[in-house]
Amino acid sequence: MKKILVIGSLNMDMRIGLHKIPVVGETVLGNSLVYTPGGKGANQACAAGKLGRETVMLGSIGDDNAGRQLKESLEKSSVDTRFLRISKRNGTGTAVIYVDTEGNNSIVVYTGANNDCDVEYLKENDKLFRECEYIILQMEIPRDAVAYAVRRGRELSKVVILNPAPAPERMPEGIYPNVDYLTPNETELIKLAGFEEVTEENIRTGAHILTERGVRNVLVTLGDKGCCWFHDGKEEVVDAVKVRAIDTTAAGDCFNGAFAVALSEGMDVMQAIRFANIASSITVTREGAQEAIPDRKSVDQRTMDVAGG
Repeated sequence: MKKILVIGSLNMDMRIGLHKIPVVGETVLGNSLVYTPGGKGANQACAAGKLGRETVMLGSIGDDNAGRQLKESLEKSSVDTRFLRISKRNGTGTAVIYVDTEGNNSIVVYTGANNDCDVEYLKENDKLFRECEYIILQMEIPRDAVAYAVRRGRELSKVVILNPAPAPERMPEGIYPNVDYLTPNETELIKLAGFEEVTEENIRTGAHILTERGVRNVLVTLGDKGCCWFHDGKEEVVDAVKVRAIDTTAAGDCFNGAFAVALSEGMDVMQAIRFANIASSITVTREGAQEAIPDRKSVDQRTMDVAGG
């Protein structure tokens, strides 16, 4: 059993359903308000745990009801939460998520206790780095902690998966050569590459720019268009599974967790992308974040349905 270590954010999501996402200066009326466990790190850990892989998480929550609910949600997904930091100075992170009737979303994150997932804390838990085989990270914790984690992962010859979300204006120095799989969506890729507009040509050029910076593999998630894998000067597309999306909130997080699980089970990259696409296709047909992420039985059944046409 190859253990997965997820290092990242834990947020309480405040989801507001509305007809359309407002533009600057516009006021719109919401039609629903729900609080659910989320955070990119916690969502990705949840996906890996639900899909049957031994998963442990490093991250920070506040000493409050929201933090306790987040911890409980992870434990229900079979994630080891014993090493979470309980912040005494910051409340649990919060994300405000607007979801329109087409399933599109816009998200604002208050980091809160996630700022306490720092380098010192990671060093205190170095045994988890040594015990795992796969490390998953995102960008909702301090950037120097992300840089330290990917560097430490490389030193220990672990497989490092970095989901660069939210994408920074500039990635910390030295990160790219230490990443095995970089998994941006098309918007994040464009920002990292320094372009302004999302076009097929900019996606292609941007991905090659990132591989030239040292990333071994760039997996660009393209929503209902699937995923494009850039490596060794080549590109390969894996089509998405066609479904009617109602909420895309945790789709990318599910993809990352599922991709790591598939690799840990010995699937090659193309097989792992297909597996992750199927898992995320189920997620977008459900409302919410962690509660929308499927278990292994659901993914295996959908896999058989897809294979059977």
